[in-house]
Formats: sequence, structure tokens, C-alpha cells
Amino acid sequence: MEAVEYFEVECPEAAGREYYRKIADVVLLDHNLLRVIRKLHIFIDPKVPIFVATGVTRKLPGIVRVRDFADVNVKDTNVTISIGDEAYLAPLLRILWDKFGKERVNQPDRFTIVLSVGEGEGDIADLPVYDPSESIYKDLIYVLQVIQPEGFKVRRQYYGGNRFYLVASEDTLPDDIEDLVRQKFALMGVEG
Repeated sequence: MEAVEYFEVECPEAAGREYYRKIADVVLLDHNLLRVIRKLHIFIDPKVPIFVATGVTRKLPGIVRVRDFADVNVKDTNVTISIGDEAYLAPLLRILWDKFGKERVNQPDRFTIVLSVGEGEGDIADLPVYDPSESIYKDLIYVLQVIQPEGFKVRRQYYGGNRFYLVASEDTLPDDIEDLVRQKFALMGVEG
């Protein structure tokens, strides 16, 4: 497992800094997210009160397309999809049902789908089925909510590209919160 390039917990109280560093270490390890995080900066100031976690992910896996887990054979108005990895079968069926209707999707066995298509509808191989980055970012935000102090219910969060952040407080968030987030990204050497 690759180590996180940058991991810092910033807190005006030394005991709080060490406490939250341990919490973050354990929670990230328990949720197996250290492999996807490249940089993480956590700032906590209990006097304000404010919690800011900013981070950058490593390169995440790409979108899984039909061609990545199945063979697609087109013959006239029928497309036969031979499934090689069942992990994506359920989402593929939902996508095909939504796109073509259940009456045009036939599954004679566990590893085969036969699809009745019209002209120009046979290009199924490049159809996106699953985007792993969506669940990874949701997991990251969930983990940051676990790490944040108890009672910090006012939140703002963002994930996209290779960045994510979570800001939380007991009270309303300060007006300059975007500036604070940019400052924490800057400490990691990331422009924001």
C-alpha cells in the first residue's frame, strides 16, 4: 500500500491535534481509504468551532464499460452479451431495461443477455455501467463525517476531479469559508 504523501492535522491545542490524528488514522484505515488518498489536511479549532478537511485523491479507476467485463456480438437485430464478470450484471440489466425496455432484454441464463435492437442501437460495448469514483468520493465524505467532532451538524462538502473537502461546525459556517478551504489546499501545495 502506498503511503499518503501529505497528512497533517492542525489544531491550536496539542492534545486535540494528536487525538484527531489518531482518530483519522484509525477511521481511514478501517474504511480502507488510505490507498486512494494522496494528500489530506484536517484543521480543527474548537473555539470557533470549525472543522475543515481538504484532500486530494490518487488517480482513481476509470469508468467500467460493457466491453470491460463482457463480449458483445451483434447479428442483425440481436445483440448477444456474454458476461465475463457478474459483479456488473445487475447494474447493466438496470441500464438496459431503462434504455430499451424490459420486453427487449432477454436473459436466457446467468451469463448471457440477448437484446433486440433497432438500426443504430447495437453499439453496446462502450456503454458506461459503473463509475467507481462516485462511491469512493461518497465514502470519503462519509469518513470525514465520522472523523469530525460530535455535534458538528452544519456542513458543506465538495468532491470532484481529484479533490474533496468537508467543512463542519456547530453553528453557521463563517462567510469566508471558501478562503479558509483555499488556504488549507495551499498548505498541501494545491491551488484551489
